[in-house]
Amino acid sequence: MAAPPTDAGSQATAAAPLCAAPDPDPRPPARPLPAGSCDCHAHICGPASAFDYDPKRIYTPPDALLPDYRAMLAALGLSRAVLVQPSVYGTDNRVLLKALAEMGSRARGVAVVDAGVTDAELEALHEAGVRGVRLNLVDVADPSATLPLDEARALAARIARLGWHVEFLLHVDDVVDLDTQFADFPAEMVFGHLGYFRPGQSPDIPGFQAFLRLLRGGRAWVKLTGPYRITNQPLPYADTDPFARALLEAAPERVVWGSDWPHVMVKSEMPNDGALADILCGWARGEATLERVLVENPKLLYGFD
Repeated sequence: MAAPPTDAGSQATAAAPLCAAPDPDPRPPARPLPAGSCDCHAHICGPASAFDYDPKRIYTPPDALLPDYRAMLAALGLSRAVLVQPSVYGTDNRVLLKALAEMGSRARGVAVVDAGVTDAELEALHEAGVRGVRLNLVDVADPSATLPLDEARALAARIARLGWHVEFLLHVDDVVDLDTQFADFPAEMVFGHLGYFRPGQSPDIPGFQAFLRLLRGGRAWVKLTGPYRITNQPLPYADTDPFARALLEAAPERVVWGSDWPHVMVKSEMPNDGALADILCGWARGEATLERVLVENPKLLYGFD
């Protein structure tokens, strides 16, 4: 029997398990999406042979390349996209920038930068289509127990002049005074995965109620993304419905949707992207809300023409 591999790459993959690939045959949603619809949250990963992953990552994605992503957009009837820097690349935004260059005016980006980023570097990112920076506080090897608000405020103050936002990935159920802590935040804020609360809770939990108050205040946005991350149930993840509908009722003008392609953190059966679009249509309950979430709100948040 051959000895197991011991090279550094194999060790890193063992520590950061390989994720399942997305469904290669996305189907159209049961209900056609409005013209000009936008997928506001997706990641391009790879090719791994050309771009190294961060050794501190907690997962290893399969190659999830731009042609396959574009095929998914076409199948669902989506014409715009927002590509978000995945945690597996740290502050190396090369894959993101390459994809933005290839997609042109159809795409915007959310990058990851460190505190030492220069104004010239920020301006170059803006020219490339970046419209926000991401702070991932949970899906990392060493998640922080507290919000790094001083650092976030300092960065937000620098990017506000560009019209950018700060996108947070955090568990709102951990921050019962979210609305108070972010009351004077100097830039727009976006929160992923419906607030990324842990499964098995109700919308009455204090952190989610604080999140609703923050949204109603008109400075924060939420992404209806990754319902499979916050559920104890199989597709269509019915236990997420009360949360999504509460968000849409509280501030429909502050809600966007994203596929979360290629679904790197799925721990259950891989969903078809058409099925995820069907879930959104069920949450929205009407054409006017769907138009707002998929077309009007993304235009405003990301500056699409």
